[in-house]
Amino acid sequence: MQTVNIHAAKTQLSRLVEQAAAGEEIIIAKAGKPICRLVPLAAATMPPRKLGMLAGKLDVPDSFDDPLPDALIDLFYKGPVFPEKSARSRKDER
Repeated sequence: MQTVNIHAAKTQLSRLVEQAAAGEEIIIAKAGKPICRLVPLAAATMPPRKLGMLAGKLDVPDSFDDPLPDALIDLFYKGPVFPEKSARSRKDER
C-alpha cells in the first residue's frame, strides 16, 4: 500500500490510476492525514440471461406488419409538427 500526498496525486494521477487498475491500493493524504483510497473496481458480474422468459406470455397479432392506414400516414407526413406553434405563427403572419 502506497501513500501519496494530494499534490503529488494531482500531478501523477494517470500513473496512480494505472497502478490501482493493476491491483495496488493507494492512499491519498492531505497534510499527512489519509483522506481517500484509490483501489481497482471489482469486475462487474452479471447473471446469465434466461432465454425465453416471455414465451407464451405475449401475443403478436398477424396484422402487426400490415401497412398503416392512410389517415395515420397523412398525420406523420402532412400534419403539423408543433400544432400550437404553427397556429401562433399563422396569427403572427396576418
